[in-house]
Amino acid sequence: MNREKKPVQEKKVIPPKENKSMTSARKYVKYLNVFGIFTKDMAVKIMPYIFFLTLIALVYIANSYYAERTIRDIDRVTKELKTLRTEYITGKSELMFVSKQSEVAKAVAWQGIKESVEAPGKIIVSPKKEEN
Repeated sequence: MNREKKPVQEKKVIPPKENKSMTSARKYVKYLNVFGIFTKDMAVKIMPYIFFLTLIALVYIANSYYAERTIRDIDRVTKELKTLRTEYITGKSELMFVSKQSEVAKAVAWQGIKESVEAPGKIIVSPKKEEN
């Protein structure tokens, strides 16, 4: 009745695989904790400050995008203003040229209208005499 006991085989314990991001995060926290001053309590205490700094950074980035867009709009409006000013000056000079007396006479000559060679006369209207 003496039986030999079989030796118990030890099971190999395989550690659970960790995410690489979790590992790098832990390494980063350990790097910050080089002098032993960074604790979980401190992390909890400075979280509002970190969120505030993140918010300020986002506002700063948004402000720079807004400024760049505003500068682009100003450049576009300036170019449009220059174009419109050029069109205005060109149109004004063409109007001045076309409205000269000699040009008007040329334009209506096909209708048989001619320039007057006599000087215009002055029409004088005498005031009415009031009857009593």
